[in-house]
Amino acid sequence: MLVKIILLFLLAMGLVGMIGKLFFPGSGPVLRRRSAYCPDCGRPRIGKGPCACGKRT
Repeated sequence: MLVKIILLFLLAMGLVGMIGKLFFPGSGPVLRRRSAYCPDCGRPRIGKGPCACGKRT
């Protein structure tokens, strides 16, 4: 009985995922506009301002 419940849950989650991909095909973590790290010094950037090294915005 527990195996059936787990299997139904996994199938339902797969169905929700497929429906989400159909309605929102371009959304997700793939659409990052800026790099999370500075290309010059390699430090992580926090916020929208320039890097602390001052070389690039």
